[in-house]
This record gives sequence, C-alpha cells and structure tokens, in this order.
Amino acid sequence: MTGNTNTINRELVEAIKKTNALACLECGKCTGVCPVSRFSRHYSPRRMLTTAVRKHFDVLFQDYDLWSCLTCLRCEAVCPSDIKYSELTQIIRTGAKTFGFNGKCSHAGALELLQQIMTTSELKQNRLEWVTNDLEISTTGGDVLYFVGCAPYFDVFFSDLEIHILDAALSSIKLLNMLGITPVLLTDERCCGHDLLWNGDDNNFKMLAKHNQALIKQTGAKTILFSCAECMSAFKNLYPKYGFPIKAEFKHMSQFLAEKVASGAIELNEIDGKFTFQDPCRLGRHLGIYSEPRTLLQTNGADTFQEMQQNSQGSLCCGVSAWMNCDVTSKKIQTERLRQAKATGAETLAVACPKCQIHLVCTMKDQQVNANYGLKIQDIASITLERIASK
Repeated sequence: MTGNTNTINRELVEAIKKTNALACLECGKCTGVCPVSRFSRHYSPRRMLTTAVRKHFDVLFQDYDLWSCLTCLRCEAVCPSDIKYSELTQIIRTGAKTFGFNGKCSHAGALELLQQIMTTSELKQNRLEWVTNDLEISTTGGDVLYFVGCAPYFDVFFSDLEIHILDAALSSIKLLNMLGITPVLLTDERCCGHDLLWNGDDNNFKMLAKHNQALIKQTGAKTILFSCAECMSAFKNLYPKYGFPIKAEFKHMSQFLAEKVASGAIELNEIDGKFTFQDPCRLGRHLGIYSEPRTLLQTNGADTFQEMQQNSQGSLCCGVSAWMNCDVTSKKIQTERLRQAKATGAETLAVACPKCQIHLVCTMKDQQVNANYGLKIQDIASITLERIASK
C-alpha cells in the first residue's frame, strides 16, 4: 500500500504542475463565480486548490466537496493564471477512487453501475427498440452517424418525471430523414464514458472509448451527430486525450441544423411564444458552441428569443455533474436557473443536453418551485421539428 500511495502522490504532484495550480494568486475569482460556492458556505475552489498544492491528498480524498465540483469551467473562464481546476479535480478523484473513496452517487448509484455494466464485452442489448417504423436508419454503414447516448436508458429510468428524453433522438432522426439523410445507428453502442472519467474511473472509461471507437470505424462514418453535449465533449475532447481518436467530424444537432438554416435547406416558421436557452457546460465552455442553438430559436419577423441573466460563457450550470453529490446545493442552483428562465418571460426553456432537462424538470417537481418558476422544458431538435412540420 505504501508503494502504491507513493506512486499516486507522485502522479498528483505532476498533475499540480501540469494544470498550472502552482500559479494560483489566491485572488478568489474562482470562488466568486463558482455556482456551488454561491449556494454552499463550505465549498471553495480556492480552498480545494490550496489543499492540493500543500499535498494534503489524504484530506482531499475524504472530502465530500471533492465530488461537488461541477467541472463546468466557470472558474477557469475568469482565472488570471489559466489554472485547469477541473482537470486537476478529475485527477485527484482518480487517486481517491484507487483508495476506495467516492462521492455520494445520486439514485443509489444505479446510473454509475449501468455505465460499468456497459463495459462488459459480452453484453447483449436491444439497443434500437425505441426506433419507430416511420424512421429510416442504417445499421451497417454510411457517411452520417447519429450517436444516441444513454437516452434510451434515461427515458425508462426517469419515467416518474414524466419526460421523454428520447424525443430528442426521434426528432433528430426525423429531421435528418426530411433532409434526405439516412443516419447510421449502432446496434451495440455503449455509454460514451463521460461520467465515469469525471468521477475518476479512468479504466472503465477507456474500455467504453475503445469499444465505441472500434464500432464507429467499421461504419465508415465521416460525420457524427449528437443530441447530448456530454457525449460530444467526450468524443472530441476526451477520446483523443486518452488514446482513442476517431477520424470523423463531430457536430451537435444544433450546429448541424443551424448550418441547414443558413444554407436555406431548412426554413423556420415563425411561431407563437417566447423561448430562452440553457447553455450546457459541455456545449458552451467545454466546446465553445454558443451561437448555433440561438439561431434555431430566432426568426426575422418575431421577437421569439430572450436571453437569461447569466448566458453564454457566463451561463449557470444545471447543478449536478456525473450524477454525483446531488444535494440541497444542487437544488438551489437549479431553482435559481429556473428563476432566471422565468424572468425572461419565456414559456419554453430550450435545452441541448439530456442532463439539463432531467435535472431542471426534477427540481420543478417541487410544488413551490413549479408554482413560481414552472415552464416547459424541451430539446432544441424537437423545437426545430415543430417549427418546420407545418411547411
């Protein structure tokens, strides 16, 4: 155990250097903008960083707050020293996992277990049961692949919330078919592994990345489309970093559809009502995609789109990362986000990631929250389909 401890400590010391943590000016800007710090007196990125720099790793491993960080990059957007705080947090979590420490998994850890089960090589899935007969898909090969993600599982798991996470996938494929595209869907697709990696489970993440990489290579796909911002972030940012690059162009459905609007292939009808948009952390600060979703919520002849108080690079996270430490602080963050959405006068909050939809709808199940800040929450592909369906 001592030898293992020394190895991990050396890796963490290297991580401190790699993420530029030693350059901390202790200015407190990170804590000032952190969503968790805003609603929790106990959490402070600066405090966590100072503890790491002082090499008190055994303290960090057992700290509840290690798993509270949303890895939303809000702190990094304002850090004058360019410290990679989220990356350092992920590496420290990996060390903590090695010694059996973990955060509090929401939903009794069922979703984390589901991801681990997906690493089983002989796993058999009825992966495409949700695909309706009116949709045209390919299961062999083609230029355009639609990566579904865990939406089929979320749709069942969160049925009590009375939301349909698969609507995003169904709408996306209908839109692709309308454009003359028959997308490839993988019959043995697995979870992208995003949550496992951010929770410090590097090994299982690599197994999922390797599996998906091999499947996609067989299809010959040149473009991969996503409704889930986290899946796209995993493919574009994480897979190459860990040795599993995929030779294809990655696009979120909002990007793809916005391009079609710009080219004239899609014409959006004006619609009644007003919209606002929830920037997912992974789509915005992790991938730098801001304008395209907004293109789909605007028209030339009507004032249909309203920005929230915190938007774009300064957007407020949906409050939970990788199903960890979902607590009273998370609910306060989500309630504040719903308050901001309601304050715009919008009737519909558009989302571009299933996690945002799940977390915000869950909070609206609180009767008081719903009474004050209740509004419709809908995926942006479904909204786009409605805007062209009557053509």
